[in-house]
Amino acid sequence: MSEHLLGIDTGGTFTDFAYLYNNQLITHKRLSTPEAPEQAIFEGLAALGLDALCAAGQLTIIHGTTVATNAALEGRGAKTAYVCNQGLGDVLSIGRQNRADLYSLTPTKRTLAIDQSAIYELPVRRNAKGDLITVLDQEAIVALETALANDPPDALAINLLFSFIDDTEEQDLKARFGRQYFVSLSSQVLPEMGEYERGVATYLNASLGPIIARYLDQLQSKIAPSRLTVMQSSGLTLAAEHAAEQAVRLLLSGPAGGLIAARSLLASERLMTFDMGGTSTDVSLIHRDLAISKNMHLNGLPIAIPAIDIQTIGAGGGSIAEIDAGGLLKVGPRSAGARPGPACYNLGGTTATVTDANVVLGRLPVDQPLADNLWLDPEKAHRAVEKLAASLNLSPIETAQGIVTLANETMAEALRFISIQKGFDPSAFTLCCFGGAGGLHLCELAERLGMHQTLVPADAGIFSALGMLAATPGRELTRAINLRAKDCDPQDIRDRLDDLVQVARTALAAEGVDNTTVHPVFELRYQGQTQTLSVPYLDDLQAAFAEFETQHQNRYGHQLDTGLELVALRVRVAGIARLKTPITPASNAAGPAQALPTNPNAVPQQAWQNLILGEAYAGPMIVTADHTCVWVKPGWTLEKLTTGHLQLSRAEGFLRAKGFLNGG
Repeated sequence: MSEHLLGIDTGGTFTDFAYLYNNQLITHKRLSTPEAPEQAIFEGLAALGLDALCAAGQLTIIHGTTVATNAALEGRGAKTAYVCNQGLGDVLSIGRQNRADLYSLTPTKRTLAIDQSAIYELPVRRNAKGDLITVLDQEAIVALETALANDPPDALAINLLFSFIDDTEEQDLKARFGRQYFVSLSSQVLPEMGEYERGVATYLNASLGPIIARYLDQLQSKIAPSRLTVMQSSGLTLAAEHAAEQAVRLLLSGPAGGLIAARSLLASERLMTFDMGGTSTDVSLIHRDLAISKNMHLNGLPIAIPAIDIQTIGAGGGSIAEIDAGGLLKVGPRSAGARPGPACYNLGGTTATVTDANVVLGRLPVDQPLADNLWLDPEKAHRAVEKLAASLNLSPIETAQGIVTLANETMAEALRFISIQKGFDPSAFTLCCFGGAGGLHLCELAERLGMHQTLVPADAGIFSALGMLAATPGRELTRAINLRAKDCDPQDIRDRLDDLVQVARTALAAEGVDNTTVHPVFELRYQGQTQTLSVPYLDDLQAAFAEFETQHQNRYGHQLDTGLELVALRVRVAGIARLKTPITPASNAAGPAQALPTNPNAVPQQAWQNLILGEAYAGPMIVTADHTCVWVKPGWTLEKLTTGHLQLSRAEGFLRAKGFLNGG
């Protein structure tokens, strides 16, 4: 009997659902409820008629959540105390000396919003070899216990020097305080060198843990006895009951789903993707496989947890357009969110957004509802844009085009960062969009990047939710090594990797996952460098070292005549994908081909499901579907593939591909 699977992606504006049974897909989208994210989920379950399945324990839910992300961005974490070595209480305030803008006369620095009175220093110390040189005595522990009792926190973040070599003191403290507080240990969250990065990750994990625990407990109690699993930033899932312990690993929980779907369901190994929703846009690059990075930043803070390499920018359909102090038009990063939303949502919003601009330009149909039976109000969109137009001495159409142009350039710059700045030529890739708003900006983004071919997946509007169904349970574990390459012993490396694999497999076995694949990775750098490159390890040290040299040459244009250093081992242990056959795309219940007679800028409109396979459609045109809309610019050609996906090509590139033009 087939398994009942439900992927849920909670975004800032919409919550998406992808229900799969017997290879048949049913999709749903509704407005998010940011003040209580679980409410939109409960409403969606009822709308899909899945309450009975939940009660019978027959449903498996894979959930991508923004609860951790929003709490971290807004500083709404649980009250947390930070415990560290004596003399290091200011590490989280000082941070690193890196400057985002070298020439700014008034630079700003992002720091954790931590009260200095909540930092506790302990007289204990291990040296760089892990040897204990100052013993943690009982008197210091009792003093800490008394101080915490006088001002009780909800959570405790413990970050001691060189605990990634020997975590005895951290474990002793957890045994002492674990029953009273939610305790997060640096030796478990990020067992690597770098006390600042380790401290940030540990503190965030502690402050987010109680919030994630409460949220998932509410969700699990509602769907019990059905199963709930949660997407991690790495693209692997874990059981909900363990998610709070790894809360910092959920910061890219939602966006990771779209990348998993792109890698699993699209037959391409060279994709540049952008996931444009109502609040933000997430961009990434797939070259043969997903790139796992430890360079994630959130609100200016380094989050050195292994995660799919995704860049998030504040450019979504709900991004607000306004005039800055210099009298210039700007778009984002502020968003109208789900409520009050864009002006055209008619939910109380009055400021112009990217969505309003697309309505004014006639690229977003107003004759059919969006999610949650939400009908767009073109008059309110025009009114909001006209306010800006009057201040700019422009027409509403010119202003709307300016809003879209600024949003496009913001996204294009992010796409250049993940491609050109990392040594990849965008023209060698296919630009793939998903999210409800992505198709409206696809052609113009491709033109800005010099790209000739793009792809809109079937069910693009709920693609991240679909990716939840394609995700695999797994763990991504790291261990510090800090050895010069010439000192590495092959058997010692194998033994350390085996230890990590065993830890991961034991955790997965508790979730009923027995059949796993293992992908070891080295974190390497030249001696004296601070940053590392990730290199696959296939049981051949010298081959891994040579691959590092190649990657360094490709990324930075040179190699160094210095020794290499193996900083850390990382292993990705994953179960078997739940989806073993291609998914039948959901039916797109849009209407027949029609024009928009009430809009002076109307262009031909066609329903996705009515497109004829293999036939070329020339822009301008609008393609509508249940949860998304695609704007095909003049000079572009569209073709529906047998997979249900839409392939858009610049006219010259299309003709050349069909053999009508000579040349490369």
